[in-house]
Amino acid sequence: MSIPAIDLMSALRSGQSTSPRLTWYGPAGERVELSGRVLDNWVAKTSNLLQDELDAEPGTRLRLDLPAHWKSLVLALAAWQLGMEVVLDAAEAELLATAEPGPAAAEGAFDAVMAVALPALAMRWLGELPSGVVDYAAEVRSHGDFFMPHVEPEADRRAVRSAAGTVHAHGGLLAGFAAPSAAPAAGASSAEGGERVLVRAAEGLESVLAQSLGAWQRDGSVVLVHPDVAVTERLLSDERVSRS
Repeated sequence: MSIPAIDLMSALRSGQSTSPRLTWYGPAGERVELSGRVLDNWVAKTSNLLQDELDAEPGTRLRLDLPAHWKSLVLALAAWQLGMEVVLDAAEAELLATAEPGPAAAEGAFDAVMAVALPALAMRWLGELPSGVVDYAAEVRSHGDFFMPHVEPEADRRAVRSAAGTVHAHGGLLAGFAAPSAAPAAGASSAEGGERVLVRAAEGLESVLAQSLGAWQRDGSVVLVHPDVAVTERLLSDERVSRS
């Protein structure tokens, strides 16, 4: 059985690879748009960072102590592409990605900690980092644009542990974890290349991951909106949202 996340990334980088696949609306007027090709590039670089710098391999657990954000989606996709387990609750994990690295690094409960700067244009972590903490924004850009796993992932390994402790294997990630199709938004038309789905970050990272996977497996795209950003009729129209 193949790994759905690998097949998904192959689909996103092929076909309409220049079409938007992930658009982020953040605070302070942030708007980040990633085409299929650019999203795949970010995911490949992140997978290479995890594998080559942090010694991650299939079965390694990555806890995402992050809000719903476009970088959180990239990290999850990169981990799944590598065959890792994404941990969304407080269960044990070897690696941690967090926007608050101070307390996490001090605990010493992880083999490695990544500090993830959330501002859209952040090229590095602003301020001091505890010794040994990896600056995700500064390090990820130096890694390769194409990912080749050192060890082939297996479909029966764990892919995600939910906030409630529910576990889904890689082989069932899209069938069991991804959200099913939602109803079309009133008065909206389908975006070229598939549905254009509004996803609200306020619903939490687990829900955002499930909704995004559901949209992408249907050849759609995601408009992810920060809780502080008002979802107006103009935003829905400008982004050609077809489902919300």
